[in-house]
Amino acid sequence: MAKTVLKNILQILIILIFNNFLAQKTPEKLPKNTIINDTISKKDTIVVKKEALDDILHTKADDQRRDVPKKMTFLNKNAQVKYQDMQIDADYISIDDNKNLIYARGKQDSLGKIIEPVVTTQAGKKYETDQFSYNTKTRQAVAYNARTEENEGVIIAEKTKKYNDSVFAMRHALYTTDDYFIKKKDTAADYHMLASNIKLIKGKNKSQIVTGPIQLYIERVPTPLIMPFAILPFSDKRSAGILIPSFGEREDVGFFLNGIGYYQPIGEHFDLKILADIYTKGSWDLRPEMNYMKKYRYTGNFSADVGTMVRGIKGLDNYTKTGTYRIAWRHTQDTKANPFLTFSASVDIVSTKFYNNTLNNNYILNQNVLNTQQNSTVTVTKRFLKLPITITGTASYSQNFATGLADLRLPQMNVAVNQFYLFKSKTGVRQGLLENITVNTGFNLTNYVNTSEGELFTKAMWDKMQTGLKNNISLGTNTTVAKYFTFSLGANIDNALTTKTLNRFYDPVNNVVVDDIQKNVSGYSTFSTTASLQTTIYGMMKFKKGSTIEAIRHMVTPSMSFTYSPDFGDAKYGYYKNYYNASGALTPYSIFEKGIVGTPTSGMVGALGFNIGNNIEMKVKSKSDSTGVKKVKIFESLNLSGNYNFAAKDHPWSIFTINGQSSFFQNKLNVNTSLSLDPYKIIFFPGQDTGIRTEDFGHFSVQGFNVQLSYPLSSEIFGKKTDYAKKYSSKGEIRNENYYFDDDNYAHFDLAWTLNVNANYAYSTSVSSRFGNKIASLGLDGSVKLTPYWNINGSTHYDLITKQLAYTRIGFARDQRSFTINFNWVPFGQYKVYDFFIGIKANILSDALKYKDRSFTQPNSPF
Repeated sequence: MAKTVLKNILQILIILIFNNFLAQKTPEKLPKNTIINDTISKKDTIVVKKEALDDILHTKADDQRRDVPKKMTFLNKNAQVKYQDMQIDADYISIDDNKNLIYARGKQDSLGKIIEPVVTTQAGKKYETDQFSYNTKTRQAVAYNARTEENEGVIIAEKTKKYNDSVFAMRHALYTTDDYFIKKKDTAADYHMLASNIKLIKGKNKSQIVTGPIQLYIERVPTPLIMPFAILPFSDKRSAGILIPSFGEREDVGFFLNGIGYYQPIGEHFDLKILADIYTKGSWDLRPEMNYMKKYRYTGNFSADVGTMVRGIKGLDNYTKTGTYRIAWRHTQDTKANPFLTFSASVDIVSTKFYNNTLNNNYILNQNVLNTQQNSTVTVTKRFLKLPITITGTASYSQNFATGLADLRLPQMNVAVNQFYLFKSKTGVRQGLLENITVNTGFNLTNYVNTSEGELFTKAMWDKMQTGLKNNISLGTNTTVAKYFTFSLGANIDNALTTKTLNRFYDPVNNVVVDDIQKNVSGYSTFSTTASLQTTIYGMMKFKKGSTIEAIRHMVTPSMSFTYSPDFGDAKYGYYKNYYNASGALTPYSIFEKGIVGTPTSGMVGALGFNIGNNIEMKVKSKSDSTGVKKVKIFESLNLSGNYNFAAKDHPWSIFTINGQSSFFQNKLNVNTSLSLDPYKIIFFPGQDTGIRTEDFGHFSVQGFNVQLSYPLSSEIFGKKTDYAKKYSSKGEIRNENYYFDDDNYAHFDLAWTLNVNANYAYSTSVSSRFGNKIASLGLDGSVKLTPYWNINGSTHYDLITKQLAYTRIGFARDQRSFTINFNWVPFGQYKVYDFFIGIKANILSDALKYKDRSFTQPNSPF
């Protein structure tokens, strides 16, 4: 007992002596917060030291120990330190008051391996490390094997040094956006980027990563994608960066990089993307594109495509070098911007051989290379609050690649007057023919020229340009007759003016018919009237009780009409003239032929027309329907039409047309068909392709027939989904997908597939075609999921006439959690090509590691 008391006394004396020694030691330099009383002597100066810590340091642990001489505190098991805005949770923490240092280490197993990390939380962000040290004075930190989550990704570095709250330096670090790895559902990321040095710079509104040389790894396998540096901003704003291409091979131009380029935002409303396609056989393509947008006002983009196609070997006969270009402009006005004035543009001008010599493989994969024409339109529409008119101005340009010619309409203006009633209603409810008379009218002004690419905006083009003005007045009315019939009356008046007319004559010297276009203003007026009567008839056939078919309903919509118009080919109107052809026969022609205002009709029309519309449905019993019955459509529509012209001198009967449309197998199989029948006999003489249409009525030869079928098939149509929960007892989950396993541990899941079948057959003939023309094709377009993450898709067309495969594409896609792999292959045809690229799903990288159109609604940052 005496020894214990003596021991305690000695400890107290040592502490007092030690404190007295410290108190008498004069500091070499006074700290800033020293308080000196000038009224007393130097010997009595009081020095107040600055505290080592700026805030209270809170600690807790299952086991705490304080080493007073060394000024050390040791925390073991469930240790925690809170200091200012930082909290450290670890298995072991030591605090060194002399060095102002806090050291933390994760939980170790028996071999010294870290099995639970140190978790540091600061400013709402968590950092996981194996070891962590923090200087409370300098606020700098060093961590080993630190795991830092930033935005959608995570950074893991062998060594991380924190200089301040804004700058982190990392050595030998990897970055990934694999969600499963971030959530620790997997121990390895399916992809990552590895850099020897990374600097993380944080700001109030945005952060960014700056790296040295960096390489992409997929499933831990290094790829050849290595970059000398990278800047990866973490921000909702658009950022500049490199766009990574797809790669592949084309038979005609060699290996390629497709879509390599750079993206640059310009201010708040613009951005610029420059892409390039490079081929090993010398071809190249440059594709700049600028997007613009102003919220609630308009959006649009300008793009160009300029390149040189090189085929064959220089010096040989198969060598060709072709320049191509494409200029496009899209502009869309927001509907809320100005309801009275709208502007839109869809301009797409290409060189004549652009699609035959395309260097952008996307045009091959989306079948744009099959285009035979290209259309461009710019439209301005003006509406008025108090005036019942709408003015539309249009400029259009239409290219025909088969002929090499183009139609230019510059400008075209249309003034439409809103429909109005000619007479007011006396009672408020319109009744009778007079009160229901409606008037539609408008004006259309057009400047038109058909020219070649080389003549655009030259004197030759302006000389060929035609100007035309048309006015149409349409009157119509209807009323109910005898309760079940609708009686309608209509009149149509057309007025036209044009600046050029036709003078046709035969040149016996050159044995040709000459069309001489003369510059003079001329016009015409025509009119026609129509009266029609229409009704609807219903018929129902019911079957015996217990029958599978309960009833069949037939709806018939017959209508008859009479149309009258004078013979505007009569010489008194002056719309038609005659010339003597090569055989000396007097041949009529219209002076408005080859013009832009059309030609007046020739020959009097006094035609009685008919149309019979049919709709046939039946009700059948159905166990799957809640009502016990379901409707089955036999014919959604089946129409027969024709007319008889009482005023015609010959062939008074017109060609009869039959049109039908229906769907079968729960509206999956769609069928559209049409048939044209000539009621007069056509005679072809041996050795001649042109026949003679006789007056022999009643033969009804087929002049045209067309049938189109489309049938979308899928795995859902054939059979029900298997109830794997009942069939198999073992269950597992892979990437949010449920799998069921049999006794041999094989996974089972639904194999989803789709197949769209399209078939078309068309036949057409005429008096001038003895054998007619046939078109028959079969198209297939579908996909199949071999697993929930493997998808194979493709399309092909087979020409049944030539017995050859047309455009065919095969592709597959693989979902790799945080990125997708896509492969497309066109195995034969004019363009044999395969294309491969990898696309990152994470928003922070999606525009960087794949070819993708940028937009203001996708403010992602490229790598």
